[in-house]
Parts: sequence; structure tokens; C-alpha cells
Amino acid sequence: MRSSRVCAAGAAAVVAAVLVASGGPALAADEAGNDGFTIEDPRITESSGLVASRAHPGVYWTHNDQDSGAYLYAVDSRTGKTVARITMTGVGKPRDVEAISMGPDGSLYVGDIGDNLGGKWSYVWVYKLPEPKELKDQSVRATQYVVKYADGPRDAEALMVHPKTGRVYIADKKEDGGSLYEGPARMSTSGTNVFRRVASTDLWVTDGAFSPDGKHLALRGYLGGVGFTWRDGGRIKREGRLSVPLQRQGESVTYSPDGSRLMYGTEGEQSDVEAVEVKGAGAGGGSSSDGGGSGDGNGGFSGGATKGAVVLGAVVLAVLGLKRLFRRG
Repeated sequence: MRSSRVCAAGAAAVVAAVLVASGGPALAADEAGNDGFTIEDPRITESSGLVASRAHPGVYWTHNDQDSGAYLYAVDSRTGKTVARITMTGVGKPRDVEAISMGPDGSLYVGDIGDNLGGKWSYVWVYKLPEPKELKDQSVRATQYVVKYADGPRDAEALMVHPKTGRVYIADKKEDGGSLYEGPARMSTSGTNVFRRVASTDLWVTDGAFSPDGKHLALRGYLGGVGFTWRDGGRIKREGRLSVPLQRQGESVTYSPDGSRLMYGTEGEQSDVEAVEVKGAGAGGGSSSDGGGSGDGNGGFSGGATKGAVVLGAVVLAVLGLKRLFRRG
């Protein structure tokens, strides 16, 4: 969503030097896909969603929010190179593709759920397609679902598929704090799929992801994020703030395949995907004890940069004129 990104990008530039200088603990590359990387493909300039491949270790799927076609890109995290471009067939022309997620059956779910008109579209779309077994440029037929919200149209950028139940969830995007919506138990191609509000997120959400074990939900915004404990039916309990790196236009988040890292992406040419360790998650366990929340009371910042980053963060918020990025729980 471009109207908000310009300010966010400028704010990130102000504090980028501080965060880079602060450094951080090195992350061991226990498994393929645990390291950060730079997306090298010049066609990918607005990476708005990110998800780890299940069939191809070390590969991440992404997409532009605005593109010349219904494209998905497979990026090898070891090189940053695109190893396949998928053209989705069987769907109309995408409007504003903002999210991608992986279902328990290995299917990719793509959320064409953005609304640049601020909630003017009466419906949005979700696409589902099998993850290709072979990485090459190819066309893959997708299923298209029509989605509406029970309480009216809205802008959204986060779509998450629960890794155990396969149920689809959407978090809307509101500056003063949004909501989590739950889709039907089974998505239908013959009618409208109504998503109903199940929880408040109290966050300006740009993306979200479930942990591989389905016990935690991570939601991010431009300047921060929150980790939640997950219970069936969308009953979430806030655990703490996430250690979200400041990026140009922070648009995406996903878990690494083993659940030990949260991978944060941003828009822009040659955009970086940054890996942040999930506290309490042992490599290979596919589980997180705290959903990525720092639980340290300082917004997820660590090391000697905490005080400086907090001060600069306050300046950034004043410049942006945000009423509140988080509501105090």
C-alpha cells in the first residue's frame, strides 16, 4: 500500500545506521533457509509476501503486489537468485496481491486482498495452487476463491493458513489497530466465502505467519510486531513484541522451515530478507516457545542499541504522525 510506505521508508532511512551499527548475535545456518539473503531478481521490486517452500529446502516463494501478470517467484536463499517463475492460470487479473502462505497439504495460498481504495471493493480473492515439484518457469492452474468480510470491505495485507487445520485467516490493516478474521472450515468455489472477525490484533499489520507447529502467530507492521499464543478458533493471547528489523518498507514475514527464525522481507529493488532468531526455538524443532516475542519489555530491541533505538523510534513515530502503532494491553 503505497500511501503509507513512503513515510515508513523515510523513517527507516533515519535510523538504519543505528541498527546496522548495533549488530547482533550471529545466527548459525543449521538448515537450508535459516540465513538472510538479498533478492537479486530485477523483476521483483515490490516483494509483499514470503513463505518457505516445503518441497524445496532453502527456497522461498514471493511475489510483487503489483505485477504485469499472475506471477510467483521461487528464490533460492543461498544465492538470492530466482530459480522459477510460476504463472497462475485459471484466475482473473490480480488487483493487489499482498500475501502468500503454505497449507498443510503443501498447497500455496495467495492473498489478492489489498484494497488501495480503502475498503471500496465488495470482495477480494484468494488463490490456491499446488507447489510445483520441479523448479522451472511454468504455468500452474490455480483455484480462485471469492472472499467477503461479514462486517464490510476493508484493506488487508496478511493471509495465514494454519499448518494443522488448513483454515485460512486474514488480518486487516488499520492504523489504530486491526482485527483477525477467520474463513470457513472449507473454502468454496461455488459461492462467497465469508470471513468473520474473531479477535483484535491492536496492530497496523502488513503481514503474518503461523509457526510450523501451529502454536504461535507472528504479526508484523512497518515498525514492529507482536507474537501471540494460538488457540483454535482464533483465540489469541499476546506474548510480547517481536524483534522486527527496521527496513525500507517492511511488508513480509514468515518462519524458517524449522521454526527457529522469523524471516522479515521488504519492498524495493534488491530487497533484503533478514533472519531473526526466535527465542526458545531449538533448530530443527519446528516449534517456538514464545512465538518470536521477546518478552523483555523493550520492544524486542537487544544489546546496547536499545536506548538509542527507542529514542529514535519515538522521533520516527512523531514524524509519521501515527496515532498509535500498538495499543497498550
